[in-house]
Amino acid sequence: MSKILIIDDERVIRATLKEILEYEKYQVDEAPDGEAGLKKIMEEDYDLVLCDIKMPKMDGLEVLEKAKELEKNPQFIMISAHGSIETAVEATKKGAFDFVPKPPDLNRLLLTVRNALDKKNLVSETKVLKKKLSQKLDMVGNSPAIQDVKNTIEKVAPTDARVLITGPNGTGKELVAHWLHTKSNRAQASFIAVNCAAIPAELIESELFGHEKGAFTSAVKQRVGKFEQANGGTLFLDEIGDMSLSAQSKVLRALQEHKVTRVGGDKDIKVDVRVLAATNKDLKKEIEEGRFREDLYHRLSVILIQVPALKDRVGDIPELVNKFLADIAAEYGTAKKGISEDALKELQKFSWTGNIRELRNVVERLVILGDKTISLEDVKKYADY
Repeated sequence: MSKILIIDDERVIRATLKEILEYEKYQVDEAPDGEAGLKKIMEEDYDLVLCDIKMPKMDGLEVLEKAKELEKNPQFIMISAHGSIETAVEATKKGAFDFVPKPPDLNRLLLTVRNALDKKNLVSETKVLKKKLSQKLDMVGNSPAIQDVKNTIEKVAPTDARVLITGPNGTGKELVAHWLHTKSNRAQASFIAVNCAAIPAELIESELFGHEKGAFTSAVKQRVGKFEQANGGTLFLDEIGDMSLSAQSKVLRALQEHKVTRVGGDKDIKVDVRVLAATNKDLKKEIEEGRFREDLYHRLSVILIQVPALKDRVGDIPELVNKFLADIAAEYGTAKKGISEDALKELQKFSWTGNIRELRNVVERLVILGDKTISLEDVKKYADY
């Protein structure tokens, strides 16, 4: 049940609004002035505040301003008999959801209340999702090898320098790209990832640069490419070593001129994109064998980040295992399982050719098949490495 606070110095207004809102199944509290209302906001968790503007002791705009400084952040609907466009604009600038004149039209008020509560729920859900995402993308470990990667990210992320991320499959190259974006000045804009190995050669140009309607047989409508989608943000080209030479030349042009042309089009479209790339291939060898453009390599590799294989950071395995145990428990909606020291030591003995991805799969198998506390015997029986 949503909880609403009414702050108004007119008792009749408070009583009327309370009766209407309680009829709509909302939980409602009252406050007779701004000071009392702010105190209630500090003490209780409200989803919405209906706040008069002209009140003794503290006016509504001051209540709004002080409330927005708190960690608690209810939605505000300002109400006033002395409303004007200037007042409404000021209230909106200070963070109010809406402004309703007195006497309020009850249908409009109830619609505004529902919309404000919907926004409150969306904001809360977004915060939870962002927290879950940040936990999922957490870079776990303190070994020297992974600490070098973290230190490089801290230095490079705030710049617009292009970064080439290398390392074996399953080491977390996309995770590094996410952190470069998250810690950059582009963090509020889009992060667009493209797996170049998963897209057929004949479609990669359309995927990256878009196409115009009728550009080819199946182009039944205009398509915006990944470069345009990432405008203002970050474009991550994963498995760049698998890109065709034709597409490579167009990517090179986009990096040099900061513009793209859709397939079947003749109009240049300006783009402001930071490009990060990753590969598990030796690009210098690919260049020697004619499969990768040397000029593109130099454009992409302003900064090189080598992500270590798991066998080069075995000291991080216990921390990684505990994170995976927590993540899997959250996904399954079950209690987190423990793991014995002997079991952890056994997991540290393997070479982990599939790296972190393989370790995560093994941990999930142990959670499903092992005892409440995963034992050495469970690892020997079920790990299958």
